[in-house]
Amino acid sequence: MTRFRKIIGQIHLWLGLITGIIVLIVSITGCLFVFQKEISDIVHQETFFVKPPASVVTLPYSTLLKKAEQTLGKDHTVNFSTTYKDPERAWEFMTYKPGDEKALTYFGTLDYYESVFINPYTGTVTGRYDYKYDFFNIVKFIHWSLLLNDTYGQPIVGYSTLIFVIMLITGMIMWWPKKWSKTNINKSFKIKWNAGFKRITYDLHNVSGFYVMLITLVLALTGMVFALKWFQTTVYVVSSRSITQPVIKQEKSHPATPVFSPVDQAFETAKKLLPASDRIGVSSASGADGVIYISGIIGKETYYHADALQFDQYSGKLLNRRNYEEQNAGEKLIGMNYDIHVGAILGLPGKIIAFIASLVAASLPVTGFMIWLNRKKKKKKK
Repeated sequence: MTRFRKIIGQIHLWLGLITGIIVLIVSITGCLFVFQKEISDIVHQETFFVKPPASVVTLPYSTLLKKAEQTLGKDHTVNFSTTYKDPERAWEFMTYKPGDEKALTYFGTLDYYESVFINPYTGTVTGRYDYKYDFFNIVKFIHWSLLLNDTYGQPIVGYSTLIFVIMLITGMIMWWPKKWSKTNINKSFKIKWNAGFKRITYDLHNVSGFYVMLITLVLALTGMVFALKWFQTTVYVVSSRSITQPVIKQEKSHPATPVFSPVDQAFETAKKLLPASDRIGVSSASGADGVIYISGIIGKETYYHADALQFDQYSGKLLNRRNYEEQNAGEKLIGMNYDIHVGAILGLPGKIIAFIASLVAASLPVTGFMIWLNRKKKKKKK
């Protein structure tokens, strides 16, 4: 073994020992979260889905909003809602309030996070859901920040992921055959299942790591975009070829004599302007001069292709519209980051790939640790 390979091997080993447990946790939770939508839709089918009538005419948005607020109670204001083009989906009205920003854990930083699901044709409440204690939401925040306050947890996850990227590169260097002979090619590309336990462990680490290397690298880099602001800025600058962020005009509502149901006017206008949208999200106005934000998203599960509209909360008048096509390359790539990270950008095949890659990534710290233990025992015997 050359001196260079020895150094690379030591770097790979010690970085793995330092961050192995975090990589294992982040990979397992990522693996669990990939199919959360499909599983949730099955488990909560009666809450999330409705039987549409023949006419398929929904009640006014304001009527459904009022019903949601009554269900949630006076202390819970609807912050955001999601309506669907799919006639069989219940509409979701969400209430969210942050907790103590200095709290140690995720639970302390969140006061409440709930949703009411309503049949848009009858106004019947199909269910009320507490996301704060939802299994997949907890899994997501373990993945996001180890269930700690973002201030503490995200840097740990982010820099552990950066170290994992270095390990993928050093692992690739160590995997690379010295000579491309038939024997070396078989060792590098095939797992010898009829070999002993130690050899199978080595092959599972070495060979499976090679096959998912590119996918796990993409998953790791997109994860770093979320966790490390400096990396997100770097990705934006490189992809947009500009250090200047675009100026997005933030409109203001002008208090006046309110017209009848301005939120309905805004919502109906948005529906006409966004005919291709599969989902329409409505954010309630905040403050006396705040505006109603409405976004139209193309895609049943992805988020990146969205047009953003701003409406006056008193008149329901359209104040501003910014289409997806107006975004620069940096904005589009950052907006696409989540969909790439969970594999949804490629639909179900992409999610299956992300699932397998995450599962293999979770196994790498385990098999790597076992290889290290086996070598340690071998040295002691000598």
